[in-house]
Amino acid sequence: MPKMIDLRSDTVTRPTDGMRRAIATAEVGDDVFREDPTTRALEERVADLLGKEAGLFVPSGTMGNQLAVATLTRPGDEVIIGEGAHVYWYESGAGAALSGVQFASAGSGGLFRGDDVRLAMKPRAYYCARTSLVCVENTHNRAGGRIFPGAWVDEIAAVCAQEGLPMHLDGARLWNASVATGQTPAELARQFVTVSVCFSKGLGAPAGSVLAGPTELIERAVRFRKMWGGGMRQVGLLAAGAAYALEHNLGWLEHDHEHAALIAAGLLSLGTCEVTPPETNIVHVRFHKPVAQQVATAALELGIQVSIPDADRIRMVTHLDVNKIDAERARSVMQAVIAREASE
Repeated sequence: MPKMIDLRSDTVTRPTDGMRRAIATAEVGDDVFREDPTTRALEERVADLLGKEAGLFVPSGTMGNQLAVATLTRPGDEVIIGEGAHVYWYESGAGAALSGVQFASAGSGGLFRGDDVRLAMKPRAYYCARTSLVCVENTHNRAGGRIFPGAWVDEIAAVCAQEGLPMHLDGARLWNASVATGQTPAELARQFVTVSVCFSKGLGAPAGSVLAGPTELIERAVRFRKMWGGGMRQVGLLAAGAAYALEHNLGWLEHDHEHAALIAAGLLSLGTCEVTPPETNIVHVRFHKPVAQQVATAALELGIQVSIPDADRIRMVTHLDVNKIDAERARSVMQAVIAREASE
């Protein structure tokens, strides 16, 4: 049986031996008392990388995003997001359940501009929800790992400054955007009050994200984190894995992007599907009929695992555990499967 190549997500990686050693030897303390030295060092390092005052280690990107929403809104408010945003689609309704907010979509394909923010805003009237926050996702997961154009972020920031709206950046895969554009994480995050970044997507850590922003907001977020069950004790073990990932795995992201492009190029010529040329490490394939499940099942039988965002679409994500040979095999298998299962 050939090696199973798992392309469902870049979260399926396993820690390397070096990362395991870093985890096993981490210096730890009680982080609920804010006494874990490895965690505090990671928080400071990431805050500095993002150009923010302070950082807070959290179990997941979902918690990072939701802490930002909780600290920047009030119940009954509305948050403007891009179409298909993770904070709305994939966080189990947490915005409504935890912070009492609703969401308004702006633009299309996950991206939007300054004028789109104005169109999405509710009138400043007592009978409307109060627009209080704008969230940008970079890279955009559901849109296929798209990079949010910096000029558009500047447009949005100009409108938000005029309207008194803070901005949050869901930067779960901001590392990918940084590698692809050559801009530093701080440059990509400069317009935002808060930023969340993830270590288990792309970087290969077992778990963890950091929310970064002004010290006052991070101190408020500490309370919400505890309230929601995210206060952990000797969490330096996880923070050590994240720190190792930052030190050793960032450079691999360029290969992930190359491998995604390799797979996509092999499917573009088939004519039985639409392939969005990947900007980073996510390949989306849309069919002309709802055959995503059939394609995924047939691919699995041949050793390739993919995810199914919609009935007519599959997603493949390259990562640390996928080398060039794996990508070439995935391309070949998917070409054959799609030609057979998705022919019109």
